[in-house]
Amino acid sequence: MTHRKRISDFLATCLLLLPLTLLAAPPEKVGSGETAATDTSDDIDALLRAAAADDAKNAAMAQAGSTPADKGSGSGLRGFAQFELARAVESPSYWSKMLTRVEFGAQGKSSGGIKWKVSARVDYDAVFDATHFYSDEVRRDQRFNFNLRETYFDTSLDNWDLRIGRQHVVWGEMVGLFFADVVSARDMREFILPEFNILRIPQWAARAEYFKGDFKGELLWVPVPSYDETGKPGAEFFPAQPTFPGYTVSYRNEQRPARQLSSGNYGLRGTWLTAGWDLSAFFYRSMDAAPTFYRQVVTVPQPQLIYEARHDRISQTGGTLAKGFGATVLKAEAVYTTGRSQTVLRLDDADGVVPQNTLDWALGLDVTLPADTRLNLQYFQSLITNHDRDVIPQKRENGYSLLLNRKLTPRLEAEVLWVASFERTDWMLRPKINWDFERNWRLAVGADVFKGPPLGFFGRYAAQDRVYTELRYSY
Repeated sequence: MTHRKRISDFLATCLLLLPLTLLAAPPEKVGSGETAATDTSDDIDALLRAAAADDAKNAAMAQAGSTPADKGSGSGLRGFAQFELARAVESPSYWSKMLTRVEFGAQGKSSGGIKWKVSARVDYDAVFDATHFYSDEVRRDQRFNFNLRETYFDTSLDNWDLRIGRQHVVWGEMVGLFFADVVSARDMREFILPEFNILRIPQWAARAEYFKGDFKGELLWVPVPSYDETGKPGAEFFPAQPTFPGYTVSYRNEQRPARQLSSGNYGLRGTWLTAGWDLSAFFYRSMDAAPTFYRQVVTVPQPQLIYEARHDRISQTGGTLAKGFGATVLKAEAVYTTGRSQTVLRLDDADGVVPQNTLDWALGLDVTLPADTRLNLQYFQSLITNHDRDVIPQKRENGYSLLLNRKLTPRLEAEVLWVASFERTDWMLRPKINWDFERNWRLAVGADVFKGPPLGFFGRYAAQDRVYTELRYSY
């Protein structure tokens, strides 16, 4: 088949996908009134192609027995069904989650050599029918969700790979936290607790990758971006904003950018393998996937703070490196962000935010130890180069994480993740046990514990300590 014919077939196939792209893209949200929106989740989110290293063992089970798309014209339905049960342990104790999650998809290759993938996820949380702990607004947002996952077409032309559709673009993969992974949007309605393959929301994008020797170049265009899902006020992990004595607080609808070319994202990335080092550099210009809460102060008829989530136009420049040293793997990531604003704790500030340019970086060691044990250590820092003394973070915020994982038996493993700040008592502890009790079946039991000040990264969720269990069947 000639390159011209292959390009023609690929473009024709992409045109068939275009209406789906526009229909599934999140519409602009328009603020009206002083309470949060009551509309259901309108951003149809995310399937993984293997995420961070600490998720690889879980992704492998979900993909067990699947046939790669380039080895046949089709591969049957693949995915998993999972039930998640969680109970908050702080007084008063309550059931916080009774979630059934089903993820399914198929992939294959046409006779013309065009590879394809279609996948989706359905979530239903029975806690909103079994209990009355949450508001109607939270119930409408989280009770039922249908999420379109990775759905795209692929083709190759000489040294080029082309992909168009809803896809994951993973540029960084540190353990437990996000640094250079700047393209992904995320479902933050459970904070950063779900596995990254659940947490990430894919983007509607066109991506071209160029390969030559040990170099890979990547061009990315995201015409209709996806944005973080942060939930509604009153939800368990809603990012509630600062309060002040004598003022009540309310939230307007989130303002998402209009669907137009000027609101699109674009980026480029280069990756090199040299002398055993895996190096990359990137630039990404985007509407920030994470919201910034702008503030209005009202004094009549009564003192009130009105917050409205908006998305700043930001630029991010960064890079990654990795190298293996025997049983140890060294990883590092850094990203410099301009254009993003942060909350300022001055009531006389006009909109409650100030632009703050940040350099975020992390250095990690992943060590394979005897007795099927893995140890991951990370040090990370966030540096604000134009620091305003009235923003919540200090000029330098330093922290660390520790992940210890051990196979107790061929089917049973235990792990614990600890993430903490050096600047204050602000930490998260996540012990967990996984039991692969039958082929394609996994049972997990764990806990999520938070400690810190009310405005701390983890401390703001100090009342959300919970224990949980998950039962998964992969097919």
